[in-house]
Amino acid sequence: MLTLLSPAKDLAEGPFPKVAKPTQPQLLEHSEPLIKKLRACSPKRLASLMDISPKLAELNHARFQEWSTPFTVRNSTPAVFLFNGEAYRGLDARSLEPADLQFAQHHLRILSGLYGVLRPLDLIQPYRLEMGTSLPVARKKNLYAYWGDHISMALRADLASEPKVIVNLASTEYFKAVRSTILGARIITPVFKDRTAGGYKVVMVYAKQQRGSMARYIMQNRILDPEKLKAYDGDGYRYSKADSSSDEFVFLRDHPPR
Repeated sequence: MLTLLSPAKDLAEGPFPKVAKPTQPQLLEHSEPLIKKLRACSPKRLASLMDISPKLAELNHARFQEWSTPFTVRNSTPAVFLFNGEAYRGLDARSLEPADLQFAQHHLRILSGLYGVLRPLDLIQPYRLEMGTSLPVARKKNLYAYWGDHISMALRADLASEPKVIVNLASTEYFKAVRSTILGARIITPVFKDRTAGGYKVVMVYAKQQRGSMARYIMQNRILDPEKLKAYDGDGYRYSKADSSSDEFVFLRDHPPR
C-alpha cells in the first residue's frame, strides 16, 4: 500500500534533522531538462509562467541557477523535511521516530512537478514548480505530458507487493499526473468535510491538514490494510459509512477547533 501526498509551495528553513541513509530521487535524470528550461527563463517570465510575485520570481530564478548535482547532505535536504505547507504541518515529520520514517520510505510518496515522484528521504534542492504549470519542454506542451508514464511506472514498481492499494491524499492537480490504468491498484481517496451553515463541505485549509495528519497516522500505526483507515479520528473527524463509497472514505467533523 502506498500513500500519496502533494508537495508544498512553502519550504521550511533549517537546521534539518539528520538522516542516516538519505536517498536520491528515482527520476532525477528527468528533472535536469526541466531545470535547463527554467534556467533560461528570466524572473519576469517566471512570474508570468507561475503566476507569482516579482519577489518570488527572483527567489526561484536564483534557486534554478544554483540547482546542481550530485545531491549531497551538504547541498540538499530530505523532501519530507523541506516541504512546509498545511499537509506537512499535519504530517509533522520532524517529530516522527526513525522507524516511522523508514516505514514512510517504503509506503509514502510525494508527487512533484520537478522531481516526478519522491520518497520521503530523497534529497532535493529548493524549488517551486507546480504540476499544473504550462511549461513546454522536450516537445511536450506541459508537465503532465512531460512526465507521461514515468510517475505511474515508478509507483507501479513500488506496488510490487500485495495488497496493491493507493491511498490518494494528493490534490486533484497532482493526482492528474498519475495514470490509474497503469497502476493496477485499488485507489482510495479520503475526503474530509466540516459542518457549515449549508451542510458538510470541504474546507480546504482543514482538508490539507488532515491529509498530512492521516499520512502520519498511517506511518505511525504501520497500516497496510485500507479498512483500518476507517478508525481514523484525528482532530474530531469521524468516518461516515453513509456518506462513503467503496473507494471514497468520507470523514465528517461537527466542530472545527477554535
